[in-house]
Amino acid sequence: MIERKKYLDKLISKKQNGLVKVITGIRRCGKSYLLFNIYKEYLKSIGVEEDCIICLALDDDENIKYRNPLELGKYIRSLTVDESKTYFVFLDEIQKVVTIQNPYIDGVEDRISFVDVLLGLMKRENIDLYVTGSNSKMLSSDILTEFRGRGDEIRVNPLSFAEFYYAFEGDKRDAWQEYYTYGGLPLVLSKKSHEEKSKYLQTLFDTIYLSDIMDRNNIFHEKTILDDILNIVSSSIGSLTNANKITNTFKSERQVNISNFTISKYLDYLVDAFLIYKVSRFDVKGRKHIGSPFKYYFSDVGLRNARLNFRQQEENHIMENVIYNELCNRDFDVDVGVVEYCYKDQQKKSKRAQFEIDFVANKGSKKYYIQSALTIADEEKREQEIRSLKRVGDSFKKIVVVKDNIIPWYDDNGILYMGIEKFLLDESALDM
Repeated sequence: MIERKKYLDKLISKKQNGLVKVITGIRRCGKSYLLFNIYKEYLKSIGVEEDCIICLALDDDENIKYRNPLELGKYIRSLTVDESKTYFVFLDEIQKVVTIQNPYIDGVEDRISFVDVLLGLMKRENIDLYVTGSNSKMLSSDILTEFRGRGDEIRVNPLSFAEFYYAFEGDKRDAWQEYYTYGGLPLVLSKKSHEEKSKYLQTLFDTIYLSDIMDRNNIFHEKTILDDILNIVSSSIGSLTNANKITNTFKSERQVNISNFTISKYLDYLVDAFLIYKVSRFDVKGRKHIGSPFKYYFSDVGLRNARLNFRQQEENHIMENVIYNELCNRDFDVDVGVVEYCYKDQQKKSKRAQFEIDFVANKGSKKYYIQSALTIADEEKREQEIRSLKRVGDSFKKIVVVKDNIIPWYDDNGILYMGIEKFLLDESALDM
């Protein structure tokens, strides 16, 4: 069993807090296992009786009738009748519950959704409710409003490198290569050969993720467009892009005209399914967010690599994606930084240039500027990587993460350099 201690600790801290605990994340990242195995075992270890832990997987065809919200509510109430006991109710893939017309109100449009069921169950003091979901629409602003402040989200990600590293059974020196190639979906660790791992990831893409997206958004007739957009995004992780740029790619390389609106809509579908992340740019000196273009990163680099049949293994871009995911795992708010630099050219004319900082990571009062650099083998390369950091102009921590396993050190500008494994395995490394 892979210990997901961070998520277990979050669940423990929220136990019986009067809110619906909503565990979200990409499918197959371990949400169900976290609830039905890890958290369930914890509850039993503190004396909770087996019959007080109710587990219902709504993506199981045996439970299909409970996708009707009225049937679901009736079933859970039938199992929680003893008011002297506290029942822990786990509902897996709650988004499978359909919205139906209210059969009890004639002539009035009134629909019943899973939100109505959850709110009804929360009125019972002997129920502590946990649900999982695999798309962000279940936590849209409208639904959160309907929860009336009674929803508490826990986002679960694929295995971090640290989780992967400590569960990896091979030579630990091979762990990084395995991770940046096959990613952190938990079942990857159980596969032995490249063929097994690649087939698993590619099958997930086609039969789970793409099928979910097409089914949820009713776009079966446009699968080719979705495929092409995925290929473009997969090939350009860490690069600035937007709908207009992708539209031009379709025109020039595929001789197909697709509107910016359609491209934007499809990108939002991929974000909604937690398959990719959309990252905004932040003007460091102007202290404001900048609009399009954006950067896109995959929630799991193994899925990205599988999408491209493992053809594009640019370690620098994959490493940047892994760093972004790690910062998200640590609950940072992350932007791409932009530093504007004014100078005079040889003709004494004023010029402006923009330098990029890979990540500006914020959490509370803490802020870090982080640059991902595969190597800083020579002084020219090092200067190129830190020119944006040198022009930030504030006293927050500035860090360069490199691939090599180096002893962390500071330069004369106060910039910290460390290796990728140090950064990923030691959460306190940012503050050393």
